[in-house]
Amino acid sequence: MKLVSWNVNGLRAVLNKNFLDVFNTLDADIFCLQETKCQPGQVDLDLEGYHQYFHSGERKGYSSTAVFTREEPLSVFYDFDNNDNHPSEGRIMTLEYESFYLVNAYVPNSQEKLARLDYRMMWEEDMLRHLNKLNETKPVIYCGDLNVAHKEIDIRNPASNHFNAGFSDQERERMTILLSSGYADTFRRLYPDTVQYSWWSYRFNARANNAGWRIDYFIVSERIMDRVRDSRILGDITGSDHCPVELDIDI
Repeated sequence: MKLVSWNVNGLRAVLNKNFLDVFNTLDADIFCLQETKCQPGQVDLDLEGYHQYFHSGERKGYSSTAVFTREEPLSVFYDFDNNDNHPSEGRIMTLEYESFYLVNAYVPNSQEKLARLDYRMMWEEDMLRHLNKLNETKPVIYCGDLNVAHKEIDIRNPASNHFNAGFSDQERERMTILLSSGYADTFRRLYPDTVQYSWWSYRFNARANNAGWRIDYFIVSERIMDRVRDSRILGDITGSDHCPVELDIDI
């Protein structure tokens, strides 16, 4: 099975660029999107052979996620069980299949001067609780823009970004806790020394200079890591400030 995850930074915008070409070329069994920034009825996609699921936030032009899947899931549900603690931003989708759960997420950014860090920490705690509950029943594939560069190898300029959103000690520690709780970062497990990024700022010619961050992930339950054939960062694909990431797995 091939899964692809891509923060498109506006689905309507990338549809005017290269989305359908990328979608057809990658030919994924499951294609997950983050930051679609669209409401129901704002896009009409003709994706033959795919079931389409969208989760839109209340605020127009903000956040939101989507999943396109060849195999119809057994169930689809949105957000957390205790979502009263969270604004409606369309950030998490959970799809149940026969042998696994898929969680597609757009993790909140902690923002400038870490203004939203406290909320981010609560969100991370709820996500780990959510994953663990699913993992008790079936293994989990967790993907998306997780908005954290875990290690110094995952960011071009670690020293100058130490206290910035996405590379704070607190956010990195939460990723360490997640990966110590029975989950594996598929790319880093397969390629422990490879320097490759999935997001580049639009400023300062960051992509041309490869001054990037690795913040897009496929994370799996540890017990199915041995089924992972490959985990790739598709850095040659443009259209967004992120590039897609891919997971090839026997499941």
